[in-house]
Amino acid sequence: MCGIVGIVAKSYVNQTIFDALTVLQHRGQDAAGMVTCESDRFFMRKDNGLVNEVFRTRHMKRLGGNMGIGHVRYPTAGSSSSAEAQPFYVNSPYGIALAHNGNLTNADEVAETMFRADLRHINTTSDSEVLLNVFAHELQQQGKLKPEPSDIFTAVERVHGRVKGGYAVVAVITGYGILAFRDPNGIRPLVYGKRTLANGQEEFMVASESVALDVGGFELVRDIEPGEAIFITMEGEVFTQQCVKDSRLTPCLFEYVYLARPDSIIDEVSVHKARMRMGVKLAEKVLRERPEHDIDVVIPIPDTSRTSALEMAYHLDVKFREGFIKNRYVGRTFIMPGQAQRKKSVRRKLNPIEMEFKDKVVMLVDDSVVRGTTSQQIVQMARDMGAKKVYFASAAPAVRYPNVYGIDMPSATELIAHNRNDEEIAQEIGCDWMLYQDLDDLKESVLAGNPEIQDFDTCVFDGKYVAGDIDQSYLDRLEQKRNDSAKAEEDGQQTKSNESSDLHSRID
Repeated sequence: MCGIVGIVAKSYVNQTIFDALTVLQHRGQDAAGMVTCESDRFFMRKDNGLVNEVFRTRHMKRLGGNMGIGHVRYPTAGSSSSAEAQPFYVNSPYGIALAHNGNLTNADEVAETMFRADLRHINTTSDSEVLLNVFAHELQQQGKLKPEPSDIFTAVERVHGRVKGGYAVVAVITGYGILAFRDPNGIRPLVYGKRTLANGQEEFMVASESVALDVGGFELVRDIEPGEAIFITMEGEVFTQQCVKDSRLTPCLFEYVYLARPDSIIDEVSVHKARMRMGVKLAEKVLRERPEHDIDVVIPIPDTSRTSALEMAYHLDVKFREGFIKNRYVGRTFIMPGQAQRKKSVRRKLNPIEMEFKDKVVMLVDDSVVRGTTSQQIVQMARDMGAKKVYFASAAPAVRYPNVYGIDMPSATELIAHNRNDEEIAQEIGCDWMLYQDLDDLKESVLAGNPEIQDFDTCVFDGKYVAGDIDQSYLDRLEQKRNDSAKAEEDGQQTKSNESSDLHSRID
């Protein structure tokens, strides 16, 4: 899960990219990077840390140019070293910098082919560098001193033919413009917008979520279609082309549950409105299963579940109360590396208000239950505050399978719902009753906003991988490589030499 942005403007874009990355920070708090282009030269700054930590005033002053791209990272494939912060850069052909959101599921095979057939060296373990080199190679194969948009689209078409997975990509080509494209299944989100200056000139932005357009004063034009590419020249000419014959819109359903901001619109669906409908569906399920329920109060687990919880309480005709105060300076625990750190961070992140729990039957509502760490801690906090009973509702179905398209859930054994039924999960997290959203209800909650969506990537719920070619051997290899213990061992072995030997130019 990452956030990407690309801008072509009539003035310096560094501040606008910075602002866009700041509102996309929820998609990654591990690292940030920016590349700008001025007079056929790239200027790059990237490092580990939050956006406002990576980009200081001295860096911003040197990030000149009227076009550029930016990235915020949460590491999935690859390591968390600063050497693997994005964007990545190659000098041939033309000079290309690229950033992407998602995962390539055949990155290892493609990297091997790049070395043996294309004679290109991959310096990191990041699949983003693999993607960059595939695109660079295919563009170089066009053999043009000055590429036309059609040449760029041909290269993108060939990229789609070589790589598999879920990906949204933004790239800047020195002296030519900004390119963005989306995977053939539309798993990862990508939108573009424009703003009109007082003199009638137009500026353009592509980004992971529409909220990035809002902060820059850009108007949302539309989503980039699955398999589609958009190329915006330095002069502001816009070219689009469908680069896949058999594309289909199957966005990641988890985007609407948790990943995206509620004020974003993804594939013409308001995330906020979708979450409201999720709450209505939860209330209806409560009334089906326990029409004589004894719920006194519905309490959300801040922040992503608040919208669903409010609608649930309204339709159940029970009180809605804020029972937890959130420390906003603690990151998203779901994406923290390691179970111990996630567990430790929950109590730093949330503090309960005793009067909202004491002697009450409490329905806690969360967006989802993944590893169960947060849920266990929160249920215990509710009991410590004197709750008579603690029920727990999830706006999403049980997460039973790993995600391979850009969300770091590599190991099924780390998921609390793996090989457990609802009663066993309730016992594991310590609540009196566990209520999960039905998958069909979740789909309906989103489809109501855009009936044109053909299907969803629901792999975390039902194990169906829409991009194909995922078997148990692949999942086993992924688990060995990316489970918590493997990542801890990798972090322990990492030396600073990898960071200091970063061959990509950075402004320090």
